[in-house]
Amino acid sequence: MSASPPPQLAILISGRGSNMTAILRACRAGTLRAHPVIVISDRADAEGLERARGFGVATVALASAAQSAAAFESSLADALDASGADVMALAGFMRILSPPLVERYLGRMFNIHPSLLPAHRGLYTHRRVLAAGERTHGASVHFVTAELDGGPVVLQSKIAVEPGDTEVTLAARVLATEHIIYPRALGWFAERRLTWRNDAAWLDGRALDSPVVEDFRGSDG
Repeated sequence: MSASPPPQLAILISGRGSNMTAILRACRAGTLRAHPVIVISDRADAEGLERARGFGVATVALASAAQSAAAFESSLADALDASGADVMALAGFMRILSPPLVERYLGRMFNIHPSLLPAHRGLYTHRRVLAAGERTHGASVHFVTAELDGGPVVLQSKIAVEPGDTEVTLAARVLATEHIIYPRALGWFAERRLTWRNDAAWLDGRALDSPVVEDFRGSDG
């Protein structure tokens, strides 16, 4: 039996696209067996669009400020469907998607969030971790559901919060782990090891009762 073709991958960005770049590098290296077909941004000036074109990936910038949310999402769905994407990765995409759009791609759309979900959903996660005096921080790759940052978490990174850390230093170390775990989780999906079943994440034929954890605390600094 011949191997199944790699899934067609769409990446959604709003800014510089550092996670997008990590994903595209993994695709190029063959460690992520997916075919990137399009990068979509809600900002025409997003730096990541030029980076994506450097990888030879088609790009689309959708007007957002001049459109209603419904019109924007209609354009987004049209672009995703026209690309033939099988899986979508939100990589710094700074828009909250409506429940109907999420439902349309349920089980095929992922996000990465800079906290150890379910803690610190939403924005300013590094600031909130420091304010709470927490000793461990990290990032989470999760399926996208209608609940903001509430979908099943697949893979997490953990780092130590060091004395003297600032939002900037903490964010940089978390981001470095994001570049590792996001392509890895997408790779599991591309290899059909990771699936969406009964509104839950399944890995290697078993429901994930808790996320897989990559612990970087011994390698910080």
